[in-house]
Amino acid sequence: MNVRDRQQMINLLTGVQSSKKSYYNELRKTVIALKKKNMQLEIINDVTKSFNIDMSIDEMLQNVFDKLQTILPIERISLSMCENEKLVLTNVYPPHSLYFPIGFDFSKKRSLYWKVVESLEKIFYQVNFGKERSYIEDKVYESLGIRSVLLVPLIRKGKVIGVLSIGSKQIMEYDEDDLAFFQQFCDQLAVCIENARLYNEVLTSKKEWEETFRAVSEMIFVVDLKGNILKYNDAAKEFFQLHQREKQDFHQLLSMDIHHSPVLQIVQTKKPVYQEIHFQKRVCELRGYPVLNENEHIYAIIIYINDITEKRRIEAQLVQSGKLAAIGEMAAGIAHELNNPLTAILGNAQLLLRTAAKDDRSYKLLYDIYSCGRRCKTIIQNLLTFSRQDEYMFEDCSVNEAVEQVLGLIGDQIRKQNIIIRKKLDNSLELVEGNIQQIGQIVLNLLINAKDALEEVDVPEKVISIETKSVAEEEKKWVLLTIQDNGKGIEEQYLQEIFNPFFTTKRPGKGTGLGLSVSLGIAQAHGGTIEVASKPGKGSTFMLKLPAKQ
Repeated sequence: MNVRDRQQMINLLTGVQSSKKSYYNELRKTVIALKKKNMQLEIINDVTKSFNIDMSIDEMLQNVFDKLQTILPIERISLSMCENEKLVLTNVYPPHSLYFPIGFDFSKKRSLYWKVVESLEKIFYQVNFGKERSYIEDKVYESLGIRSVLLVPLIRKGKVIGVLSIGSKQIMEYDEDDLAFFQQFCDQLAVCIENARLYNEVLTSKKEWEETFRAVSEMIFVVDLKGNILKYNDAAKEFFQLHQREKQDFHQLLSMDIHHSPVLQIVQTKKPVYQEIHFQKRVCELRGYPVLNENEHIYAIIIYINDITEKRRIEAQLVQSGKLAAIGEMAAGIAHELNNPLTAILGNAQLLLRTAAKDDRSYKLLYDIYSCGRRCKTIIQNLLTFSRQDEYMFEDCSVNEAVEQVLGLIGDQIRKQNIIIRKKLDNSLELVEGNIQQIGQIVLNLLINAKDALEEVDVPEKVISIETKSVAEEEKKWVLLTIQDNGKGIEEQYLQEIFNPFFTTKRPGKGTGLGLSVSLGIAQAHGGTIEVASKPGKGSTFMLKLPAKQ
């Protein structure tokens, strides 16, 4: 017997070979079990890390299915969710294993899925082909060739939120470790689905809030305690022509003195503030509100800005219209009261003039009586014409005529203050389509402003120049009325604000700040505008520009 034969004999007698085979079998089983355990851990880890707002449930099921197939012979995985006391089929993988349509509502009667929901326990179910169907799901399994199904509830805070179904074409045998894994997997899946749902609700609420924030027509800013702009809506972006930058300062944006800042006031008082501000010829309401945390500490400020220029202009026009209405009523009363005595004065003066000799001393006195009576009658007529409260109908009218009407009303008053009125009216001036009373109101306001500007200066000759002419610009004809004075002028810093309602540089009691605002509104209603040029100490020039009638 050689050495090799001797060794084989020893191995047979001692059982060494059998021990090796048993060892390798056990080792192989251990490796398979470890591989299976690692895959299970990997699946749970993937669900925890990968299932988020960006990953759909369909993608998650596909990922789980592919990994489960490496350790278990499964053919189908599906998910049904509880929604408003209904159990609805939401996801199935692979797609070709779909039987009931997505969104199918399981009836509680004879439903295996509902049995899981109501019992809060997992169920392993073997399908009996060709026999009487116990559940409505049996026809699905028979159609797809599924022989066994494991159904596991998804439980969150003691309540079932869904059911996971795992189907195989074999009669599966799940040990306790497998069942524990599936329950752990479903518990983690339930947490992820609930978190995703809550995150979606927050995301939806945030999106709705942001859309509302952007859509508000008034300007809204969110600023920090130093005035740095954190957020603004579309209205603010459009009004202030904002561009995204790293930092934008609220005070610089509004050219606002930081010592009079609403931000500083809110930080100090923790109370809402209200201010009226002027920005680029616009009048705005500014309201600021503190944003407090749960400890009542202010951490941000919401600034709400509303452009009220048109509102102020309408209010100014209403005030002015009210004044004119009062003047109209008063003028009508005056006319009725004075016309009769004036008629008698004028009639008697005319009769006496006819009999009096021109060289008689009384003739001049009678003629003065007659002239003054005629002047009084003209003044009353002009006042009635200017303040007439007829409906403002647009028709062909002359700017020259509006000038003459106003001069007939206040011309003598201006001249009595040693102010020279120089007229240069174009006799061939085109007509405009508008309302002569409203245009006259512009002329009146501009002349009164010129007169007031001349009251506060000491110059050798106080002059108001009135000129009308026609010009052509951009293939369109315009009628220009220029009123120029050599008065005190306007500071450059105020030129952007003089057309704002209620803004005035006159001393208290001399002006309301409505005249230029109302005048500009009337000019714009006629399709025109008012331009101004001024230098302090040199005087001002206002130019009314209206489109000529085509």
